Amino acid sequence: NMITGTSQADCAVLIVAAGTGEFEAGISKNGQTREHALLAFTLGVKQLIVGVNKMDSTEPPYSEPRFEEIKKEVASYIKKIGYNPAAVAFVPISGWHGDNMLEPSTKMPWFKGWQVDRKEGKAEGKCLIEALDAILPPARPTDKALRLPLQDVYKIGGIGTVPVGRVETGILKPGTIVVFAPANITTEVK
Repeated sequence: NMITGTSQADCAVLIVAAGTGEFEAGISKNGQTREHALLAFTLGVKQLIVGVNKMDSTEPPYSEPRFEEIKKEVASYIKKIGYNPAAVAFVPISGWHGDNMLEPSTKMPWFKGWQVDRKEGKAEGKCLIEALDAILPPARPTDKALRLPLQDVYKIGGIGTVPVGRVETGILKPGTIVVFAPANITTEVK
């Protein structure tokens, strides 16, 4: 599932647990944090956001030194695999309590916000939703012929056959007549 979704993504949000022992397990040699960051980069996801979650579970809760320690270690790892840490937003969050998710948290007054510096320009903000809003949509070749490699096909009762894939070139909209190759099946987009 992670590979399926990631292969179609314009951005990855890497959620790292800040709890004692949890971060260390994830960033260890065979940990999921490393694995997911590497998979995202390998599958061509160029933009990354790091959410340092469970800040309410640090010792003491909402610890700035713990956030900085995690940020430093994750930045070092993602640099090794090919990301530019200066272009990655690092946001301390607590999903459970909603801290820094949609609006700045009063529990982390030390966090002055995230900044990203990339060739297309700079962006900054305080919370996760702002980091998501700062993602740059990639240029898509909409002037070319429609090409949509299929990933799966679902048959849904009352709806019909639903092909699933990613539009690589062109535009897909209702009313368009499409041809599926190599079977040469023609249908109309609903």
